[in-house]
Amino acid sequence: MANITNNPEIFAFAFLGGIIPSFLWLWFWLKEDKKHPEPKGLLAGVFILGMLSVVLIIPAQKFIQANIGSYTAHIILWASIEEIIKYLAVIILLQRTAHIDEPIDWPIYLITVALGFAALENAMFLIKPLTLGQNAVGLLTGQLRFLGSTLLHTVSSGILGVFLGFSLGASSVKRKIYFIIGLLLAISLHSAFNFFIMEDSGNNIIKALGFLWVSAIVVMLLFEKIRRISGED
Repeated sequence: MANITNNPEIFAFAFLGGIIPSFLWLWFWLKEDKKHPEPKGLLAGVFILGMLSVVLIIPAQKFIQANIGSYTAHIILWASIEEIIKYLAVIILLQRTAHIDEPIDWPIYLITVALGFAALENAMFLIKPLTLGQNAVGLLTGQLRFLGSTLLHTVSSGILGVFLGFSLGASSVKRKIYFIIGLLLAISLHSAFNFFIMEDSGNNIIKALGFLWVSAIVVMLLFEKIRRISGED
């Protein structure tokens, strides 16, 4: 994560650069739930909690880096913490409400929290190159991790959301199984993408983005199935 700058103009540009892609993706997913849309205030709260989750994750990731020597463990544990924290952010806000009453609600809320998380994470990532005076072209061509991060968070949380959606109305045991499978798939996808990009070679970055877009298409197909189950046709 980049250090926060004292320059308000740079901070504003970084914030907009982080939040605009998230808003575009959020618009894309929310229009798929137009028949029974979720309360805008609740969605805003989930989005903001996603942003605040970044603040919790930074010290946890630093602790892991300082106390665990394995590079592989770093990648997997970082991904695990992010996916679990995003899920908990949704649960904290919605556990006492009745707003998750159809299968499509789970992926909608988890994708929303993921986009909030990605918005602040990307804004923090943008601050350093903007402080150094790098232009937009240099940033977009030299920092390809930024290009995939919003989609990565969307897809990984979307996978968990889809599995939780499929589990709605099932027995307690089946719900737990769906949750475990969904969480493991989310962590595996997140870890695999990070392994690819950490190698920092052109071929690996292209493979990572290709892998991510294939995963995104799969999630979109599963989301469409959830949408039909929820009667959104």
